[in-house]
Amino acid sequence: MTRLRKVMLEELQRRNFSQATIRAYIGAVERFARYFHKPPDQLGPEHIREYQAHLLHARKLKAETVVTQVAALRFFFIRTLKRRFPPDSIPYPKYPAHHLPKVLSPEEVAQLINAARNLQARAMLMLLYSTGVRRSELVRLRVEDIDSKRMVVHIRQGKGGKDRDVPLCPRLLETLREYWRWKKPKTWLFVRGTPTRGDQPLTDRAVWYACAEAARHAGFKKPVSPHMLRHSFATHLLENGADLPTIQILMGHADLEATSIYLHLSRRHLEKTINPLEHLSVSEVGETNRFYHRPRQK
Repeated sequence: MTRLRKVMLEELQRRNFSQATIRAYIGAVERFARYFHKPPDQLGPEHIREYQAHLLHARKLKAETVVTQVAALRFFFIRTLKRRFPPDSIPYPKYPAHHLPKVLSPEEVAQLINAARNLQARAMLMLLYSTGVRRSELVRLRVEDIDSKRMVVHIRQGKGGKDRDVPLCPRLLETLREYWRWKKPKTWLFVRGTPTRGDQPLTDRAVWYACAEAARHAGFKKPVSPHMLRHSFATHLLENGADLPTIQILMGHADLEATSIYLHLSRRHLEKTINPLEHLSVSEVGETNRFYHRPRQK
């Protein structure tokens, strides 16, 4: 490990960034340096400008993807190297601020779970869907976080460093008990290999792989991610009558605005909304003339 990588890693860790973010940021800086064939601390704003143009126009990456690269470079130059760059020298690319997340239907979720490659993958998929946890939260779950007496799953240090409890449904508990009898994890709920090898927690990349593999075996043509199950959980809760403040708490959202996006995805709310056209007194469609008549000019 190089000195720069070590310093950046320490800066990320002491700010309690998630493992996924740490991996993404360090990878982004490595790719930036590789593009110019120079150590990253020998590069500056003019290189960043050229690299951003390369990502957007040559590689044609989505703006949302480039935002992550820019955030990583900002962190490296400002937080790691302590350079005082003007904010405009490392701008974030403009992209649509509002887009609807993709969700699965309940039938598709059932197909996905049934297509899991083994019991561990099945337990992970069921946990993602029945609790709405993020994949970074799932891999940090401990055995003791499954509270069968209170029927809750305790989420430690979620996004924003907040703890929360989410309901533990009987069907999920049954699956987790069967999984525990098989793997017998001691500390972490989901482990790499076998617990006898040190009881190391699963990587969040393995959670993504479990979703992708199940989707492939289920015959889905569209990609399925752990976050899609989280969105599906919230949307299906809303369709089944849960209110937004409750969903906000379960999802661990800091404000209600982030939760309100699921109103756009809920079929129940859309079906209950009466279209204003229905209230207009317009003539019947059968009375409408089929021909276009240009009004006579006087």
